[in-house]
Parts: sequence; C-alpha cells; structure tokens
Amino acid sequence: MESMGISPVLFLIVVGAYFLLLLGIAFITSKNADTQTFFTADRESPWYLVAFGMIGATLSGVTFISVPGWVADSQFSYMQMVLGYLLGYFIIATVLMPMYYRLNLVSIYTYLEDRFGIASYKTGAGFFLLSRTIQASFRLYLVVIVLQTFVMNALGVPFWGTVMITILLIWLYTFRGGIKTIVWTDALQTSCMIIAVLMTIVAIASSMNLSLGNVVVEIKNSDYASIFNFSGGWSDPKNFFKQFFSGAFIAVVMTGLDQDMMQKNLTCKNIGDAQKNMFWFSIVLVFANIIFLSLGAMLYMYAAQNGITIPAKGDLLYPTIALEHLSPLIGVMFVLGLVAAAYSSADSALTALTTSFCIDFLGFNENTRTEQQKKKTRLAVHIMFSIVLFIVISIFYMINDDAVISQIFKAAGYTYGPILGLYAYGFFMKGQVYDKWVPLVCLLSPVLTYIINANSEALLGGYKFGYELLLLNGLITFIGLGLLTRRTAQ
Repeated sequence: MESMGISPVLFLIVVGAYFLLLLGIAFITSKNADTQTFFTADRESPWYLVAFGMIGATLSGVTFISVPGWVADSQFSYMQMVLGYLLGYFIIATVLMPMYYRLNLVSIYTYLEDRFGIASYKTGAGFFLLSRTIQASFRLYLVVIVLQTFVMNALGVPFWGTVMITILLIWLYTFRGGIKTIVWTDALQTSCMIIAVLMTIVAIASSMNLSLGNVVVEIKNSDYASIFNFSGGWSDPKNFFKQFFSGAFIAVVMTGLDQDMMQKNLTCKNIGDAQKNMFWFSIVLVFANIIFLSLGAMLYMYAAQNGITIPAKGDLLYPTIALEHLSPLIGVMFVLGLVAAAYSSADSALTALTTSFCIDFLGFNENTRTEQQKKKTRLAVHIMFSIVLFIVISIFYMINDDAVISQIFKAAGYTYGPILGLYAYGFFMKGQVYDKWVPLVCLLSPVLTYIINANSEALLGGYKFGYELLLLNGLITFIGLGLLTRRTAQ
C-alpha cells in the first residue's frame, strides 16, 4: 500500500500549534502564581478536571503505543492487571488520601518523618526521586524514539536534539504555574489521546468495511480477545491472580505512594472531592484501557488484511500504520496524541520531582526562605531535573533493547518496593524502628529481590516472577524493618 503519511513540515505545524495552545493555558493559569501555587494549585482544582487529566497521565506514551503493540503476545490479558488497579485505587481513596488530607501534606513523604524519623523520610523521598526519574525517562524515551524514527530523521535533527527540544517545551509551560497549569493541560492532553485512538479505530473499521458494531464482533472472534487466565499455574506470568493482585499493589505504590500522582489529587478542595476524583478516574480508566487494547487488535487485523509487515518491535506498529498507511488526518491526530502522551507524563513528573526535592531535601516547608528566594531556588531545581531527564533518556537510547512497558514495570518493582515496605510497616505496625539503619534495609531489599528473582526457578520449584516482584521487594523491606524494631520499656 502506498504511504499516506504526513510530511515533516505538517508535523511541525501541528506540534507548533499544539504547543502554543499549551503556552496559552500556562499563561492564564500561572497569573499571580507563587511557590505555594506551584506545589498545591492553592487547593482549588475542580475534582472532575483532576480525574479526567489523571487518565492521560496514567496512560502516557506507554499505553498509547506499547499496549496496542502488546496485543499479539498477551491478547487482552493486560485487563487482569487493570481490574486489579480498581482494588488499589479503592485502598488509596479510603486509606491513604484521608491521611494525606488530615496531615495537610504537600509532599506525601513527610509522613515518614513523623512515623519513623529523618533517615526514613529522606530514604523514602530519595527512592521516589530515583523511581520517578526512571519512569518519566522511559516514557518520554518511547515517544521521542517514534518522533525520531518517523519525523525528525527526515529533518536532519539528531536524537539528542529531539530530546532537548521536547524537554525544553515541557519546561517552558510548567516552570511558572507548576501543578496548577498541569491540572488543566493534562485534561487537554487526555482529550487528544482518546480522540486520536477513537479516530484511528473508526478509520481502520472504514477501510476494512466494518461497522462499529461489527468491529466488536470481529475483535471478540479474533485470537486477540482472551482476557482471563485461570487455567495457568502460578509459574504462568498471565495467571489471573498474579496479575490482579500485582495490579492492585502497583496502583497503590505508583499512584498512592507516588508524589507525582498524589500531588494532583491533593490540589482538590477537600477529601470528599479528592475521593470522587479517584472513584470516577478509576472507572473511566478501565474503559480507556479497553479502547487501547481494541485498537491493538484492529491494528493487527488491518496489517494482516493489507499485507503490512509487522515491525520487529510492537511499539512501532501503531505509528507505522497511522503515519504510513492511513489518511493524513489520522496521521495528524496520531501526532497530537503522541505529543500529548509525552507531555502528560513528563510535565507532571518534572513538577513532582521539583516539589519533592524542594520540600524533602531543601526544607521549603520550614519557612526559612523568602518567597523570592524560594522562586529562585525552585527555578534552579526545575532546570536541574530537566537536565537529569535529558541525560537519562540519552543513556536509555544507547542501552535499551527490551519492550519499554516491560522495562518500566521491572524498574518499578525494584525502586518502588522499599517505599511500599516503609508505608506498609508504618500503617500496620505500631512499633518504632532504629531510624538510622532504615536506609541500609531499603538498599539491601532490591538487591535481595534481584538475587531471588534471578534464581527463582531453582529455589522455588520452577516459579517465575512477573510484576509481583514489587510485592516481594516490599515484603523484604517490611521484614527488615521488623528486625529493626526497638523494644520499649514495660
């Protein structure tokens, strides 16, 4: 089939117009913004806007590109994990968020100082900085790779130039308004992502002479629609119970114990609004993932019907078809969705990293600086993390050779596990620990997790870990903290 993709010039026009819209939103939302506005949006965000925007931030470039490309290997089994998310979000709404609001937290890791001490506090915040830097870099890397392959190479722009331009644009519209701007831009970016996917499904259905009703039937009758796997044993990575409970804990850790995601929730006016936000967000997210998986099935069926060679990396299937085999309109919408996916995760991550570093390591909540000093320091930190993201993405470009979505959850299993263990021990155990030894426990836990994972088949009768590595890591941290418990005088 003859290529119908958009030209690099049209791409630049689309991205330029979109960026100007983001700048306009940033200009409006950052009026009279101070440091408190940057961190909390003055706690005036409408809950429904936060809920809708969080969908895009949760989906990000990973879901936008990787999940559709994943369908050939795993069918719809990813939904088992998504259903587990619902349990996780329920725990967040009923356990974690009430505590955050009761303590009036800006950085959620200040809880650890009250519960254990300064060393635990810095350790938890430090693991977040490491975790979110890896997460944001992987997600942005995925999108930049697609932009580089399909557009920027034709313009003669090197990979590092594409990364630098992307991060600079994000920095420009977030450096003043911070989280207040992001609450609004995330809603726009969610809209772009969902509309792009729906338009692609409609275009493919039209090309295949299928009505939308027939699309559902075709997907249902295809080899891709299998969701539940109850027959596989515990060594099967697609086992329902493994994926469901892994999804629940991943949601708790990567949303409820993550400054990036919780910072948005904490901009709501009160706990009631924040809980409504979490409820509706979790419900809509399920349907959003069904749409993305359906797109994946449609892409593979369309490729088979038209003799399109499937790319070696599934991540490139959607961009290949959208940019080279469908109409320029679909190509334009794909570009908008792709850019939105990149910005929706990276902009909030950059703001959350800045917030955590300023509060958790520079002591902004101690009111020892003037507002002018805070603005100057915050700006420097914002620039610093922009540079860090640039460096990490460049490193990934040189060494990455696995599916991006798999890498993200692998990394999360190792870097978020100690945070899960710290909060679990703080919530469920009453004792105090020897705070100064907590960093050692949290450093050893990922190492032990890696060793157990590497030898699990020999040690555990053929058992292979999947995403439940997060649970193992958290459990090791929990046990380690138990060994550090101080005995109190009777």
